[in-house]
Amino acid sequence: MTVPDGLRFVAVSLDCADPEELADFYLALLGGHRRWTSARSVGVQTPGLLLVPQRVEGYVPPVWPGSPLVHLDLTAGADLDGPVRRALDLGARRADVQPDPRWTVLLDPAGHPFCITTLAPAPE
Repeated sequence: MTVPDGLRFVAVSLDCADPEELADFYLALLGGHRRWTSARSVGVQTPGLLLVPQRVEGYVPPVWPGSPLVHLDLTAGADLDGPVRRALDLGARRADVQPDPRWTVLLDPAGHPFCITTLAPAPE
């Protein structure tokens, strides 16, 4: 695979009011480790992706469904119910709208939607 001009995907930043809380949630859900912690952000290295919860003054959670936004899709392998239950136990909330039974839409502690699904492309 050729990368134009040396560009590469580095991280996904998630706006929030409390970066520590969001970092703790994703570390508990996905595993990994902290790459850094500052007053403004926390680097959360998960297997396959760097997440960066970052403090935004006056943060307002996104509206889903509704406003255009980016969300995370997580595969659960063959078992959807166990990982969804675990996410809920860690502080996620089930979104009111569930458009398809093949995935579950959840909201993280900062209100960002993310999906847990049994679907996944084959690894490259």
